Amino acid sequence: MLRRRFGVGLAAGYACVGRGVMTRIRRGPWWTVPFLHIGRIRNILAPFPGEQVPFTVENYPYRDPLGRETVTFVRTFAYPDRPGRPGRFDATMIRGRDGRIVDYLGTHQHLAVDLALRAEPDGSLHLTSDAQRFYAGPLGFRFPMLFSGRADLHESFDDVTGEYVIRLSVHNRVLGFLFGYEGRFTCEFPSVDGSPPPHVLPVRHEGRE
Repeated sequence: MLRRRFGVGLAAGYACVGRGVMTRIRRGPWWTVPFLHIGRIRNILAPFPGEQVPFTVENYPYRDPLGRETVTFVRTFAYPDRPGRPGRFDATMIRGRDGRIVDYLGTHQHLAVDLALRAEPDGSLHLTSDAQRFYAGPLGFRFPMLFSGRADLHESFDDVTGEYVIRLSVHNRVLGFLFGYEGRFTCEFPSVDGSPPPHVLPVRHEGRE
């Protein structure tokens, strides 16, 4: 089931749309809040804590204007105590020219993050983030990790309940825990033709990896 979920691609001809509940969304101490709200401006992280928060995750394959096969990872959180004001965490993933997996975060792909993935012995997927680069107009530089966080994500499938199980935590080496969530969801795999719905696409595409 994990192979099917992460097998989304143009050749596969299907997308993955998950719906479920985040049993808990957490954020770090008060001094981490400004960092989270800066990210919220461009849909990088969702800074509001909550419990039993309905959410969706949308993975659509498409070929971006630069000719790269891309898969969207758009997470939308429908906070019960914030009706009409959902949180969003947008990302688009590519395989770089040198084979690296690169995740562009946010609506404008300003932050490019290297990802490492591995399958665990129990069949779960373990993803960790590494180097990050910031791009805006002609500006481009390696983003100092002192001002960012490293993500640690585990995703598995519960054969008993028929649900995917996800757990994410983001830490900064100085500030400590910044953000995290854990939840369960089910997925549909609609057939697609490489034209994703407009609401999951970034506003701009960054060519630098």
